[in-house]
Amino acid sequence: MSTRVLLEAARARLADAPREALGELIVPRRVLGVGRLPRIARCGSAWHLGVLLVTDDAVLATGDIVRARQEVRRGFTAESQRQRAELAAAARRGGITEGETVHIGWMTLDADAVDSGAASGPLALRDGVPSVRWSTAGGFMPLAAYLDERVGLLRHPPAGA
Repeated sequence: MSTRVLLEAARARLADAPREALGELIVPRRVLGVGRLPRIARCGSAWHLGVLLVTDDAVLATGDIVRARQEVRRGFTAESQRQRAELAAAARRGGITEGETVHIGWMTLDADAVDSGAASGPLALRDGVPSVRWSTAGGFMPLAAYLDERVGLLRHPPAGA
């Protein structure tokens, strides 16, 4: 079965499942030498299936994931914490609802290229089988099994999730 067919089947099963926001980081130009704060603008939605984001007409590799929240003064022990807090505040400034999850820095994948033998992000053809690398250190697993598992988890999350 081709990558495109597997993704279409997953979309059909996900029709009524919850989606998450896709965003784009916008850094405004300086006006009269004064910098303005960046914001994250909503640019769509997708089903979050692990390392993949599936939209109505595309498949994307996940990037950064943040939950929108108001900017507050905090002390941070790590610069990475400060950067994540700034992204969360940028999402809120961009109109993302407080507490809503937004994906930024995602990358569009080419399902047709995978079917022709090339890799595209975490997707690749392994021994003629469309496969996905579910982590940077992990190996490949068949895309069909991966989608079955992830669609099941999204539609019927475990208790407490």
